[in-house]
Amino acid sequence: MLDILFQDEHFVAIHKPAGLLVHRSELDRHETRFAVQMLREQLGRIVWPVHRLDRGTSGVLLFALTHEALIAASASFETNQVSKQYLAVVRGWPPERGSIDHPLSRQYDDYERKLNTPAPPQEALTHYQRLATVELPIQVDARYPASRYALLAVQPETGRRHQIRRHLKHIAHPIIGDATHGKGQHNRMFQEQFGCHRLLLLCQSLSLPHPMTSERLHLHTEVDDSFVAVCQKLGWSEALVKASIKPL
Repeated sequence: MLDILFQDEHFVAIHKPAGLLVHRSELDRHETRFAVQMLREQLGRIVWPVHRLDRGTSGVLLFALTHEALIAASASFETNQVSKQYLAVVRGWPPERGSIDHPLSRQYDDYERKLNTPAPPQEALTHYQRLATVELPIQVDARYPASRYALLAVQPETGRRHQIRRHLKHIAHPIIGDATHGKGQHNRMFQEQFGCHRLLLLCQSLSLPHPMTSERLHLHTEVDDSFVAVCQKLGWSEALVKASIKPL
């Protein structure tokens, strides 16, 4: 059963576990569990996802309960009226805070790929703040005798596909557990040393204007157990407690 964070007559928000697809994909035909279908069965009604979370990402996921609510909330996302904050564990020690202003090429859905329509890179902006660091006496990269990692609070201002993962790779601080944009040797080390078999990216909070009441809707979730377990082993328990959900 999915953990429901918020529900009214227009919307429902859940905590999506890492590894769960939001909806059916042609690239994952063998999968039988999807957040959309699970929530429909749990509530006994149709739901529509308002936004996306990658399969490996956990955290706040918002659904609309009516078509009118879906249209209104989608407009908020398209006009950048939505604030989101994520937690991420990355390789290396980035600066204490910074912004990544780097255009990203458009990535298409399965059906869009068939159209093969070229498109110019889209503007993309991500802010981050470093919350904690650690240096482990483990040689992963042959160039260094030890390995450094950091816990970040990340706030994307735009909503491009895989934006956070691609932006952090762009500044050479990829997210641990990212099989596409990360570093395999670091991912394997976390699997072997910490039993971590997930992408260490969590959508901790989401805020948007409630299109039916005009009040701001603030959604927040606790950090899930698998993410907490890794942070505890890295000595970041206090940093997690202090992690702010306010805009950076």
